[in-house]
Amino acid sequence: MSYSLDTLSIQTLKSEAKALRETRAEAGQALAHGAALEQIARAHGYRDWNTARASLPDNVTVPFQVGSRVKGTYLDQPFTGVLIGVQMLGDGGHFKTTVTFDTPVNVTPDFMFATLRHRVVSTIDSAGVSTALRGNGHPQMVLRRA
Repeated sequence: MSYSLDTLSIQTLKSEAKALRETRAEAGQALAHGAALEQIARAHGYRDWNTARASLPDNVTVPFQVGSRVKGTYLDQPFTGVLIGVQMLGDGGHFKTTVTFDTPVNVTPDFMFATLRHRVVSTIDSAGVSTALRGNGHPQMVLRRA
């Protein structure tokens, strides 16, 4: 059985149940829709479908996806890069992101001494703005789709 890489929601579980039914049908084993939903819910650690349905949102809007081209600022330095990791945090409104920069970013304020970052991890909200602030009050990272 394959699982979706989407953020868990009722819609993703229903899609997985549909795929399970199709796979079983191709193998000549009929599986009722309700039974497929129950099996998928248990596979994700829920007691049954009703528990999963009560616990999960219908749909989840994720502002960024792994593999997306992104741009923005990191420590007030502009960058472009690729988003290589996104993890939704427990509150559902913040995301831990990992970005690999196309060109390393100098993270020191004094340009006589350079400290270059190729990859960074930052927590952002759904608007792409870091929750961590710098000493000057600006967000640590601002992330946008390229």
